[in-house]
Amino acid sequence: MTHPALPGHPHIAYRGDALFIEDVRVDDLAQAHGTPLFVYSQASMQAALAAYQRGFAGRKLQVCYAMKANSSLAVLQFFARQGCGFDIVSGGELERVVAAGGDVRKVIFSGVGKTRAEMLQALQAGILCFNVESEAELEVLSEVATASGHTAPVSIRVNPNVDPKTHPYISTGLKGNKFGVAHERTLAVYQRAAALPGLQVVGIDFHIGSQITEATPYLDATDRLLDLVQEIEAAGIPIHHIDFGGGLGINYNGDTPPTADALWMQLLAKIDARGYGDRQFMIEPGRSLVGNAGLCVAEVLYLKPGEEKNFCIIDAAMNDLPRPAMYQAFHGIVPLQQAGDAAAPVYDVVGPVCESGDWIGRDRALAVQPGDRLAVLSAGAYCMSMSSNYNTRGRAAEVLVDGPRAHLIRERETAQDTFQGERLL
Repeated sequence: MTHPALPGHPHIAYRGDALFIEDVRVDDLAQAHGTPLFVYSQASMQAALAAYQRGFAGRKLQVCYAMKANSSLAVLQFFARQGCGFDIVSGGELERVVAAGGDVRKVIFSGVGKTRAEMLQALQAGILCFNVESEAELEVLSEVATASGHTAPVSIRVNPNVDPKTHPYISTGLKGNKFGVAHERTLAVYQRAAALPGLQVVGIDFHIGSQITEATPYLDATDRLLDLVQEIEAAGIPIHHIDFGGGLGINYNGDTPPTADALWMQLLAKIDARGYGDRQFMIEPGRSLVGNAGLCVAEVLYLKPGEEKNFCIIDAAMNDLPRPAMYQAFHGIVPLQQAGDAAAPVYDVVGPVCESGDWIGRDRALAVQPGDRLAVLSAGAYCMSMSSNYNTRGRAAEVLVDGPRAHLIRERETAQDTFQGERLL
C-alpha cells in the first residue's frame, strides 16, 4: 500500500494517523531517543543526489557537497560513499571530512576569510582546489604555498552581479555582497594569479546565493561566466574546470524550485551552445541534498492562551532551529499523530529560550495537547549545523533512517558536555 508523502518530502508520510519517515514510525524514535530529535531520511538524500547525476549524465562532473548545510559525520560519510567530494569553508570542516572517511583530493576550499594556518593545512592535505575570493587572499596563498614548498591549485570565485531573488542574508552574487571578485576585475585577477609563484590556475567559480527557486538567475550568471572563460583563455590562461556553485532551493512552503535535472538540462543546453559542454564541471549543492531529508521532533510542553496570541510552547528552541529567528524562515509543522477533523486552534509555536525571537512558526492551526509531539519539517539543512548551546541547552540527538533501520548518529549532549572544556579560576 502506498501512502501519500508530505509535499516536498517524498519519504515522509502518514500511515493511518501516524507519521513515518521511510519505514520507521517517528514517534517510536522520539520515545527511544527523547526530544528535541533530528531525524534524516537516507533515501531522500540519495534521491536528491540522483537528480543531479541524471542532469549531468554523460558529462565530466564532480559533486562537492556543501557541508555547511549539515556537517554531521554520518551524513558526510554517506555522501563520501556516493563518490562526492566536499565544499568546505574552514579548517575544522576539513578535519570533519577526514574523520568521515572523505577523499581530501575531492575537497574545494571556499570562504572569504581563510587564515594562513588553514591554507597550510589544506595544502599539506592535498585538496583539489582553493576557491579564491579576493586579490589579497591570492597574494597570501602564494606566500604560504611558496614558503611551504607546495603549489596551490586555484579557482577564482567571480561575483557576476546577478540577483538570485532570495533572502538578502543568503544572497552572495551581488555587488554589495562580500563574496567573490568583481566581474570587471576578473581578467586582471587571473593574470595576477598566473604570474604569482606557488599558484596554478585550474578553474573558475561562481555561487550567487542560497534557496534560489528560479532558473533565470543561474542562466544569467552562466552567460556571464562563460563570457569570462572566453576572455581569460584568449589571454592565454587555460581554464580546466567550471564550477557552478550550488544554491538550488527546496520546498519549504509551497516553493516551486526547478528539479536539479530539469535545471541542468536548461543550463547544459546553453553551455553546449557556447561550445563548453566537454569541460570538467564542478557543483556544490548543500541544502537541496539534505534540507527536505530531515525533520526535528519536539514535544508540546504547554499551551498558553493570550489576548492577542495563543502560544504552543515546545521543547525545541532557536538554538536547535535557528532559521526562523535568523531569516524569518518558514518550516512546516505537523503532529506525529493526526487528530480528527475538528477545527484546530491557531498558535504561535515557540521555544523555551529567553528571547522573543525564539519562535519556530507563526499562526499554525494545531490540534495538540501537552505531551503530544510535533515534527518541524525541512530541518535537514542549516539547523543542526547552526545549532548552539545558548541557555546551556545540549544539542539534540540525531538519527539516520535507512528503510526500516534507524541509526543513532549523534548522542544528545548533556549539560556537562557543554562546559567540558571550561576551567574554574
